[in-house]
Amino acid sequence: MTLDVFPGPVDAPPAPSGRGGGELAARARADGVRFLLALFVDLTGKPCAKLVPVEAADEFERDGVGFAGFAVGAIGQRPADPDLIALPDLASYTLLPQVRDGLALVHCDPHVDGQPWPFAPRVILKTMLARARERELELFAGAEVEYFLVNRDADGRLTPADARDGAARPCYDARGLTRMYDHLTGVSTAMNALGWGNYANDHEDANGQFEQNFAYADALTTADRVITARYLISMLAEQRGMTATFMPKPFADQTGSGMHLHLSLWRAGQALFPGNGNGNGDGGGDGGGGAVGGGGDRARSGPFGLSVLAGRFLAGVLAHAPGMQAVLGPTVNSYKRTGATSTRSGATWSPRQASYGGNDRTHFVRVPDPHRIELRGTDGSANPYLALAVVLAAGLDGIELDLDPGAPGLAQAGEPSTPSAPSTLSARPALPPTLLHAVEALDADPVVRGALDAAGAGVSSYFAELKRDEFFAWHGTVSSWEHDRYLTAF
Repeated sequence: MTLDVFPGPVDAPPAPSGRGGGELAARARADGVRFLLALFVDLTGKPCAKLVPVEAADEFERDGVGFAGFAVGAIGQRPADPDLIALPDLASYTLLPQVRDGLALVHCDPHVDGQPWPFAPRVILKTMLARARERELELFAGAEVEYFLVNRDADGRLTPADARDGAARPCYDARGLTRMYDHLTGVSTAMNALGWGNYANDHEDANGQFEQNFAYADALTTADRVITARYLISMLAEQRGMTATFMPKPFADQTGSGMHLHLSLWRAGQALFPGNGNGNGDGGGDGGGGAVGGGGDRARSGPFGLSVLAGRFLAGVLAHAPGMQAVLGPTVNSYKRTGATSTRSGATWSPRQASYGGNDRTHFVRVPDPHRIELRGTDGSANPYLALAVVLAAGLDGIELDLDPGAPGLAQAGEPSTPSAPSTLSARPALPPTLLHAVEALDADPVVRGALDAAGAGVSSYFAELKRDEFFAWHGTVSSWEHDRYLTAF
């Protein structure tokens, strides 16, 4: 919950080099790398990889490395399908000596038969970002990575790794922070060595819960860094005999873990979210359908100092909030977090309605300053590539339809400001109460489905069925709660 500063803009990463140029091998050898972790994630966010020795780096750069797609997991393949070929994006090359000496990681784009695989999350996000670039828009994002450090006791119960961490309100506690000093500083040092700009590390609102922040970047780079950070944090925790978990709600009576996303649009190096009077122009024109532009709009501004364009983007995010939630909170456990009514600390920090406000953490979207909006509905289990893809699609739809976010808070949302545009906003909708409800909302939202299907048809249906099966697998499990409630009730 810490991301209260807005770090300065960073340069976008260079485009991936052409296949087979020998650049990867040369760079790896210069860095003393012995093995490359060729990594991508499936739709659930599971990191999948092969270790490639530096001696095979030229072949890896030229031809990629093969995977049996069905064995990968949720990535849209059957046992009879051709191999997934993971092609490296050299711009994502990341040294990881803190994990293993001589190790580097490279994020990859899975291909099948020479074409980008439409079920690959990174491919989906890259496709959506290309659509935004057609409108001369670039999405920048910052991500708050929250997680728990836990162990299991002799009875198998999950407990905070720090046995002394038992206060009812442990947030920002200096002593709990110091007891995890070695782990937290190890992660911070690694992030800064990578040039990520780690600027804060804190004890969060629950026992055993922490957050480590790094500077924002273009959306693809931030998504890559979230995946890398999860891997890095997990490996460094294991080195110290702990488990790092990003599950949203490991303890019923504690605050859950979010993955809040701080979002802004840019064009040619200019920030488009600050409204007129904030030193960056009003950002009115959108370079596409439903364009604002023109002198009349420069006299107007959006809520909380945002530009008209930012207000429309915000309105799109609110309009599609229920449909996005299966992606932003993609597990059964996600809805234990958003459905919580109380915690030991006294606050859940989890939105239950698609509302927005200023510097107010009770809403689905917070507007801490005119430079960005903070999406608070995303949790620690979300796939960052998919989350950013659907949020971008929702925001672009708000721009296209000329939507008005209405008054802040839980008031009625406004109508589109152009009579020809259909209204997609009414009362502030409640967020889905379970994963099954979220899947139903996804099925009913063509914009969110279209984002998942951005690189090829069928992904949204596959994802919905995957999540529907997950819900019913959980629903079919008999729990201790049922034993306690029903065993002798009748």
